[in-house]
Amino acid sequence: MQSVANQKSGERITRYKDVDYMVEEYGAETIKVLEGLEGVRKRPAMYIGDTSKRGLHHLVYEVVDNSIDEALAGYCKNVEVVLTKGGSVMVRDDGRGIPVGKHSKTGKSALELVTTVLHAGGKFEKKAYQVSGGLHGVGLSVVNALSEWMEVEVHLGGKKHQQKYERGKAVTPVEVLGDTDYRGTIVRFKPDMTIFTGELDFSYLRERLRELAFLNAGIRIVLADEGSGQKEELRYEGGIKSFVEYMNRSRKPLHAPFGYGKKVDDVDVEYSLQYTENFTPVVHSFVNNINTVEGGTHLVGFKTALTRAINEYMKDNKALKERKISGDDVLEGLTAIVSVKVMEPQFEGQTKTKLGNAEVRGITSSVVYESLMQFLNENPAEAKRIGEKMLNAMRAREAAQKAKELIRRKSVFESSVLPGKLADCIERNPANAELFIVEGDSAGGSGKQGRDRQTQAILPLRGKILNVEKAQINRVLRSEEIKALITSLGTGFGEDFDLEKLRYHKIVIMTDADVDGSHIRTLLLTLFYRHFRSIIEGGYLYIAQPPLYQVRKGRAAEYAYDDAQLGELMGKFGENATIQRYKGLGEMNPGQLWDTTLNPENRTLKRVSVQDAMRADELFTTLMGDAVEPRRKFIEDHAREVENLDI
Repeated sequence: MQSVANQKSGERITRYKDVDYMVEEYGAETIKVLEGLEGVRKRPAMYIGDTSKRGLHHLVYEVVDNSIDEALAGYCKNVEVVLTKGGSVMVRDDGRGIPVGKHSKTGKSALELVTTVLHAGGKFEKKAYQVSGGLHGVGLSVVNALSEWMEVEVHLGGKKHQQKYERGKAVTPVEVLGDTDYRGTIVRFKPDMTIFTGELDFSYLRERLRELAFLNAGIRIVLADEGSGQKEELRYEGGIKSFVEYMNRSRKPLHAPFGYGKKVDDVDVEYSLQYTENFTPVVHSFVNNINTVEGGTHLVGFKTALTRAINEYMKDNKALKERKISGDDVLEGLTAIVSVKVMEPQFEGQTKTKLGNAEVRGITSSVVYESLMQFLNENPAEAKRIGEKMLNAMRAREAAQKAKELIRRKSVFESSVLPGKLADCIERNPANAELFIVEGDSAGGSGKQGRDRQTQAILPLRGKILNVEKAQINRVLRSEEIKALITSLGTGFGEDFDLEKLRYHKIVIMTDADVDGSHIRTLLLTLFYRHFRSIIEGGYLYIAQPPLYQVRKGRAAEYAYDDAQLGELMGKFGENATIQRYKGLGEMNPGQLWDTTLNPENRTLKRVSVQDAMRADELFTTLMGDAVEPRRKFIEDHAREVENLDI
């Protein structure tokens, strides 16, 4: 690996050319066999997380990650991913090609080993790969096991080799099909849809592939969908610095992004950051190109160094005196990417969500602190803007602390704290208790009369709550409606938050099926995502699905939840049927609300989950932030996807 300085920005750029990583030839003997492939089809979630949309797309990522590992080793420059009309996927790269020679201990081709045997790969002894995302050696074998069929073409040494498989088992030998001028690997597979739900999504794949293009400066990734005709080429010479600029396109930056990287021992650290006028921090961390959504030692080291550097730089500021900038203060409005490459990463499980290597914390902290101090000292104008941002954050935090103390001292039943007049349930076991957050007194009245008082609580909110995406923490805690919600939940707020104290294990957002109702629902989702994300991740947040129509004929009445159901009911009831369009929950009497939306026997609830945190961050910022132009473009781009509403 070669590290060179960018003369304009001073940032370090890593170039993978005639590198140290090319330490030993990638041949059949570099493949190490650990164990068989049993159990993958029986328990796929153990290997890919789940069998929903996320797990389905994880199959593609596993194959692409192998190509990216070739790029890390200095051999691959181009990766192509194609979704076919028939539901299969093709991934092509111009890397070295999977070895096809005979393995001495098994007598099988190395290609057959890596595609049919669990934990067989070239990434265990660090001979063929110094760093890799495919640490566990299960990628291709798991994809093979969970596919209806798979075939692999290896273009190596002037020859085209191929082997075919069905549900994890080889159905042909490794065959030589002829000569070739190409070098690389082509993997084609069709996911087994008896295992998975959902379908492959171009936009969903594009987000992950874009990450990989940012994290590997200069690599070219092409994504195409034969069905829709969509095609996109992803290539970013600026690396993670461009990544930060991309994430901040809907925010208002305070300075140009700063990026730096350095290799210490066997750990390669890169980071880039930029402060914005926004209040919510957006920090993402990666290890060997894997998005560590739960962070780990590298992220802890980054945050520690950031807090230390800011405090060191501002130690002579008169406004501070005996006070210090806290870790929360330095994160306000920050957008950052932290990427490390580690020879022997210690991940939690195959899905690799958290890094555990203790040594990485100190190395990351040292690299970030030294480089950030240099940046602050050499750029006084930018440093001043960052310092002012930190002071405002500190003052807001102190004001918010006073507001939280007031909330702590109030009883949950005091009307001054609960202006929405929470109608609590009798049940005290959170596992059996439900909280319905409704808009307005009218819906609240129907809800209170129609509910099951034993297990269901109703909290009406008046008007539209504060947009927390645009508000500093002290303003958030001054909102009477938000204070009412915090007290009702019982979890506390901010650093005091404790999920164990949650008073209801079903929290249901129940709003009208009109524009105002959609807006209120979005405001509430923004509040929960930004300040109560653990509630979402715990699976406790839901959205109610009240009916849109009632179809009545004589004494018979049924409900429709969408236009398709309405059409079915109209066909069933025939002529002279009457239709009532519900524009608000308040139009339902208590009995109707119970029958359609509150009764566990009849109702439909949608659980809120976060499948892609980076995409969610971007979406909330675009839709709820200060920048108007990105929001306008988003609406223009997606207007055709919105279903028509009878408003």
